[in-house]
Amino acid sequence: MKKEQLIVGIETSCDETAVAIVKNGKEIVANVVASQIESHKRFGGVVPEIASRHHVEQVTLVLEEAFRQGKVGIDEIDAIAVTEGPGLVGALLIGVNAAKALAFAHNIPLVNVHHIAGHIYANRLIEEMNFPLLSLVVSGGHTELVFMKEHGHFEVIGETRDDAAGEAYDKVARVLGLPYPGGPHIDRLAHEGTADLDLPRAWLETGSYDFSFSGLKSAVINTVHNAEQRGEKIAPETLAASFQASVVDVLVTKAVQAAKEYKVKQVLLAGGVAANKGLRAALTTAFESLEDIQLVIPPLSLCTDNAAMIAAAGSILFDKGKRADLTLNGNPGLEISIHN
Repeated sequence: MKKEQLIVGIETSCDETAVAIVKNGKEIVANVVASQIESHKRFGGVVPEIASRHHVEQVTLVLEEAFRQGKVGIDEIDAIAVTEGPGLVGALLIGVNAAKALAFAHNIPLVNVHHIAGHIYANRLIEEMNFPLLSLVVSGGHTELVFMKEHGHFEVIGETRDDAAGEAYDKVARVLGLPYPGGPHIDRLAHEGTADLDLPRAWLETGSYDFSFSGLKSAVINTVHNAEQRGEKIAPETLAASFQASVVDVLVTKAVQAAKEYKVKQVLLAGGVAANKGLRAALTTAFESLEDIQLVIPPLSLCTDNAAMIAAAGSILFDKGKRADLTLNGNPGLEISIHN
C-alpha cells in the first residue's frame, strides 16, 4: 500500500504569512494564515517593509500552529513547498529562508512553487483536475488565462497589458473613499446599485485574450470628476455596479471564448478576485449552458493567498521529481513556465 504523502506549504509573497500541511495533494490537514490587512489599511495598500517585518515576526509561530493543528511531526513530512515568486522580494525571502532552514535542519526535500500555479492548484483541493483545462486567474497583481494540457504545463494565452483587475478595483475604491482592500467593498456596493453608467470595455484586437483595465479605471475617475465640476453627485452604488459590470463582462466573455476555442473539459477560477460574488455568479450563469465544460470555483478561504494551494501545487511538482537546492532565492519577477 502506497504511503500517504504529506507536504508542508509556505506562502509569504505579499501580506499573508501562511503555512499548511496537505495530504496526497488534495486533503488539507492544516491551513494557517496570519493576515496583515489591519496593519496596511491605514496606508491604503501594502507597504513592503512592513509586510517583511510582519513575516519575520509570524512565520515561526504560524509554522508551529500548523503542525499543532495537523497533529503531525516533522519526521512525517515528505517535502517542503515554498513560494519562489512572483511577489514582494523582501516578503518572499522570509518564506524561502524559513523553508530552506527547515529543509536543511531535517534533511527534507525542498520544492519551489510559482505563486500563480498555487492559485490554480487550490482548485484541486476541492475537485480533481480534468485536462485539458483553462484557468481564469484574477488577483491584485495578475489577470491571466492559463491553458493546461496536463499537470505542470502552464501556457499563458492571455494576460493583462496594464492594470490587473484587482489593482483596478483598489484604485476605483480609493476614488469612492473606500478602505483597503477595495475589492470586497466595491463588490458589496455593486449589489446595492444598478449598472446605469456607460463605462468602456476593452476588448482589444480580434482574437486576443489579453486584458486591459487602465482605460476603465481612467473612465471612472473622469466620470467622477466631470460630475463634480457640474455640481452633481453619482451614487457610489451606481458607480460600483457599473464598474464591476464592465470588468466582469470582459473576464467572463473572454473565458467562455477561450474555453470553446481550446476545447477544454474544465474551467477553474483562481486568485483573490475569485472571491468576488459578481464574478462568481456571472461565470456560473455563463457556463450553465455549456454542459460539456465543468466550472470549478474554490471556496472563499482558498481564493486569497494561503499555503494549502502552495502545498497542493508542490505535491504535483514533487511527484514529477522537481527539487530546489539551498541556493533557492526569492524571485519577484518569476514567470510561469510551460513546464514548471
